[in-house]
Amino acid sequence: MRIGFRHCDPRFGFLWLSEAQPAGRWHSAEEGPANYFADTPTGAWAEFLRHEEITDADDLAGVRRSLWAVELPEEGFERPVVPETIALGGLATYTACQDAARALRAKGVRRLEAPSAALLAGGASGAHTRASGLTNAIPSRDGRVWVLFGEVELRGWLAVDGGSPPASLLQVVRWLD
Repeated sequence: MRIGFRHCDPRFGFLWLSEAQPAGRWHSAEEGPANYFADTPTGAWAEFLRHEEITDADDLAGVRRSLWAVELPEEGFERPVVPETIALGGLATYTACQDAARALRAKGVRRLEAPSAALLAGGASGAHTRASGLTNAIPSRDGRVWVLFGEVELRGWLAVDGGSPPASLLQVVRWLD
């Protein structure tokens, strides 16, 4: 089992259920539902910060989002073939990413895995606790994003109800432009 993390407006559930969805990196408008998940909570928060262009820690005080941990299928994820500069780029690269995802969907692919465009390289690290009880940073790693196309039934757990990301996250976000 893999666990994906997703932020959303606390008034709604954690899945898009209709085609009436704004465009994203891996789908165009009206090509939904397309549900995006990050492999870490940091990645999910970074996606939100990047999309909303929140760069100042003072702006986090007004943020109220829910963060969900969601059980995803283990298998069946395909990687789109695009150059890394496109997969990690800003808004100008969305069309190329959408075209690559559309080509995969035309072949029957319903699950996609890609690098996180919202996190800088190494930004998906984390921490662990040693026997001494001290928490230490673990080696850096790059974030991943999983996208599930079409109708899906998934089990999720509310991890944060109406919270905001930590200010320390602002330093690991790859901004749109």
